[in-house]
Amino acid sequence: MTADLNLPADLNLPADLNLPADVSPAAALEPTLDHEVVVIGAGFGGLYALHELREAGFSAHAFESGGGVGGTWYWNRYPGARCDVESVDYCYSFSRELNAEWAWSERFAGQPEILRYAEHVAERFDLLPMITFDTRITSARYDDGDHTWTVETDQGRRLRCRFLVAAVGALSATQVPEIPGHDRFTGPTHHTGRWPHEGVNLAGKRVGVIGTGSSGIQAIPEIAAEAAHLTVFQRTPNYSLPARNRPMSSREIWVAQRDYEGLLASGNATNAGVYNVGTGRPALADPPERRAEEYEHRWAVGGTDLMRTYGDTGRDVEANETLAEFVRGKIREIVADPATAASLVPTDHPIGSKRICLDSGYFATYNRDNVTLVDLRREPIVTITETGIDTDAASYDLDVLVFATGYDAMTGPLTRIDLRGADGDSLAQRWSGGPRSLLGIAVAGFPNLFTLTGPGSPSVLANVIRANEQHVDWVVACLTYLRERGLTRIEADAQAQDAWAAHVHEVATYTLYLHAKSWYLGANIDGKPRQFMPYIGGMVAYRKACDDCAAAGYPGFALAGAPRGSAAATPVTKPA
Repeated sequence: MTADLNLPADLNLPADLNLPADVSPAAALEPTLDHEVVVIGAGFGGLYALHELREAGFSAHAFESGGGVGGTWYWNRYPGARCDVESVDYCYSFSRELNAEWAWSERFAGQPEILRYAEHVAERFDLLPMITFDTRITSARYDDGDHTWTVETDQGRRLRCRFLVAAVGALSATQVPEIPGHDRFTGPTHHTGRWPHEGVNLAGKRVGVIGTGSSGIQAIPEIAAEAAHLTVFQRTPNYSLPARNRPMSSREIWVAQRDYEGLLASGNATNAGVYNVGTGRPALADPPERRAEEYEHRWAVGGTDLMRTYGDTGRDVEANETLAEFVRGKIREIVADPATAASLVPTDHPIGSKRICLDSGYFATYNRDNVTLVDLRREPIVTITETGIDTDAASYDLDVLVFATGYDAMTGPLTRIDLRGADGDSLAQRWSGGPRSLLGIAVAGFPNLFTLTGPGSPSVLANVIRANEQHVDWVVACLTYLRERGLTRIEADAQAQDAWAAHVHEVATYTLYLHAKSWYLGANIDGKPRQFMPYIGGMVAYRKACDDCAAAGYPGFALAGAPRGSAAATPVTKPA
């Protein structure tokens, strides 16, 4: 999540977006559709899309590869899985009644509670009949002759729709690095992003965890408390802040349920889409003693507010170093062994330039007698063996191997589907040099495809539920606009797309995000193009760009449809 970086007020949104909309009619015969809209995924974006599409009178259906709703919270059941956005913000805002009836039990909700919330939403708003579970969409091909998509599933189904909404999530395509001998290990192996739903019994086991990103930092304390011995193979040390998680007080629940407008307004006024209060001053404007006091206060409170103490720590290297060194000092205080602490202290990237993590006792875990840290910068892995891992310095015998190695973020969930546009090219081919989109919502060459929180949108740098709501609202308003005018085709213009991509890159250069090898840049995947994928300009500027586009009649998009007076398509809904 991004801090409020005090970026220039005028972000110079590209003027090339003001392209005339091509509203030339298409002469295609109206096809018979299974659904007007097919939604890929039933996470928080997919659920809200189904709700709003139905409310707007569209025939819509979702296909979900999992056996239930929840998206990432359906799959990520590893020990310690927890949200790093506070519960009062990490929830839907579209329904006052929903907000008033749901009471979160913890400041930072855990995976089971978030999944229960998603299930409650699906049942409360009668969305389950609109979803086919345990079904993965494997391919979709656009036909420019009749402005439709033909979608195929891994269950052998083929269906046609007018519009395709990809609600696949930014972090759903799990990634295991190419490590020699990966297939040789004879014990159980698990990825945190695909944890067995029945759980894993680690009692009395020698467990190895590869990776210390967000999921590793959450899982490691929990695994250490259960395993006979835990060996952590650290590829890159990460900054992590204490969550200070705790039960919600009755007063906090009361305020969260009743101050609906206040919470919504405070979140919408920030770049990250969550309520926060910084000092309003540059870090270097305060004397060291005052800075330390501000940092100490927020460290004690817990959560990510520490990152928003000063607006310039995300832009200025010297300012950032004051915050980074404060956190490094805390790591050295917590970890008893100086050599272990030195391995855990990040020094190769500014704090916040990689995803900031929240933890519950992560660094203190290394004070346990049954935990060993292996710094792979000092002793790289040579091979995985039948019984463990060999580095160039030692052999580590293991019973269970856990990959906390993250995802092919942002693009992977889309490119792993065989999506083919108007000219037959796949999205993977089009993005082979890096993703390009217009507003993170649409891709030139792929008419009638909408990507929720895709590359080029705030996405993972914001409160993703609120980001999904904003995207869905925009998409449904756009489809309503098309329907009212008898239009059946919308496509991002390549020139406007290039202008937006240039703007996304330009804004990123104002920050320190380009100073780190992160998954924001695709640096965790060998061979993946290095490109900063999310939009760092913040939700306020981004929402304005989207709203301005819609208000002006969608400049930057080419619109087309059947001749006026022709019969509109009448979808025929078939059993899913």
